[in-house]
Amino acid sequence: MTVLVVGDAGLDVMVLPSSEVVYGGDTSAQVRVTMGGAGANTATWLANEGADVVLVGRIGDDLAGRQVLSNLAAAGVRCELAIDPNAATCCVVIMVDQSGQRTMLPDHGAGAWLQADDLRPELLKTARHLHLSGYVLLDPASRDAGLAMLKAAHDNGLTTSVDPQSAALIPDPGAFLDWIKGVDLLLPNEEELALLSAGHHLLDYVTAVAATAGAGDVSWTDRSGTIRVPAESVSCMDSTGAGDAFNAGFLAAWLADETPEVALRAGVSAATKVVTGIGAIPLT
Repeated sequence: MTVLVVGDAGLDVMVLPSSEVVYGGDTSAQVRVTMGGAGANTATWLANEGADVVLVGRIGDDLAGRQVLSNLAAAGVRCELAIDPNAATCCVVIMVDQSGQRTMLPDHGAGAWLQADDLRPELLKTARHLHLSGYVLLDPASRDAGLAMLKAAHDNGLTTSVDPQSAALIPDPGAFLDWIKGVDLLLPNEEELALLSAGHHLLDYVTAVAATAGAGDVSWTDRSGTIRVPAESVSCMDSTGAGDAFNAGFLAAWLADETPEVALRAGVSAATKVVTGIGAIPLT
């Protein structure tokens, strides 16, 4: 079973201040550089779950891009990452507060210039599913490529999923829902779900919704009803990538024909692992 993941691959600069940030002054902090990007995070967790996964995206012709390729290969992810000579590799500065909540300053870099033909037709012939990071649709520069890839996946009989990724960046909920109309699975968090469902019936656009809610219940909703599963009670060190890990755990089980409840529990298990450490990828 091959899963195609479309989205950013880059480096995360994790900043954990030891006290309240002094703007205009100095604040001591732990600073770590890890692999990141929503696409790469989900792909890495899928590989950790035993899936055959291919990551489609763009990186720059730079040191960060070469590091990303090395890290993904070591994680068992097959890379279909076009190298863009005119843009830097994605980089995100992430500030994590004392409660584990993160504030992100993203530069999508080369990922913003994704092209439809970055997804080779040959990959669609052997894959079962395509998962698209919503950041691809939220950036006007890459939106057409993302829409073309979703259509190509549908035309080739693949199931599809989309994570909206950021309620703050969704310019028009109705337009976003039109972009993803016909997708099999929507994977929003609590804020994204509230925004997209206000005034819209999501099941008019997608077949099912698997939603997270931070420390609250995760849920599956389709035309048969709603199933809820509680999140695990743990101390959150860093919430970065929790949704990406949930996506991977859920998809790995769902694509193995497990029930929605089992898939939700698999998603919760992966998300729980990521929030108890620093960074968005599995610890090795």
